[in-house]
Amino acid sequence: MTQALSPRFSLARDMALFLDFDGTLAPLQDNPDSVFMPYAAAILIRNSARKLKGALAVISGRDIEDLNRRTPDNIWRMGNHGLYAMPPGSRIIPAKAELPAPMIGDMKKLVKSLPGTRLEEKGPTAALHYRAAPQHGPACISGLEVIVADYEGYKVQTGNNICEVKLFAADKGEALARQMQRSAFSGRRPVMIGDDTTDEDAIARAQKLGGTGIKVGQGKTCAQYRVEKVGDVYKLLETLS
Repeated sequence: MTQALSPRFSLARDMALFLDFDGTLAPLQDNPDSVFMPYAAAILIRNSARKLKGALAVISGRDIEDLNRRTPDNIWRMGNHGLYAMPPGSRIIPAKAELPAPMIGDMKKLVKSLPGTRLEEKGPTAALHYRAAPQHGPACISGLEVIVADYEGYKVQTGNNICEVKLFAADKGEALARQMQRSAFSGRRPVMIGDDTTDEDAIARAQKLGGTGIKVGQGKTCAQYRVEKVGDVYKLLETLS
């Protein structure tokens, strides 16, 4: 059973910390382009990475190039649900695959038929946002499922006013497990903090590896613990001494 995180819970230097971006480090916005990490939070992330000797990663569904623009460069940045990663200090954007052009074309037609929705192309993944038009949520999901049914190796995953098309390989849980094999992370206790459906795979994997999962906000979760809001994540980062 998920329980509220105790005020006495604190992060320790033998942990490996994995953090989602939207809704975890930065408050959600109707327009995903306006989401940003407050300056104080960026400083917290930098300091936390230093204290953890590099065992900190932001793992997001955002395109790796987009995530790189919104996060400090002294940390691991893992975009496209972990398909692509940039190590601390790197400014080289990994080469990315692309979704099939006919699939993208069908998605654009779907968005055009649903006013207020927005398609975000992210290389091998794509996101259909309907936060500004929540009444179109069911149509977005069913429409993408029909489109994806014609292609092997892809699936539709839903989240907070968003549905995404991605490769089966784009899995935050698998990405976390791979990251735990790197020297900076190996032997540590993984802690995954996230707010959305796409974070559940990583939360489950962290707990399976003997670590901790923390859910931000309301909603069904497999996480051991829950905090209410983004500000609580900042407070938790401050406990790392």
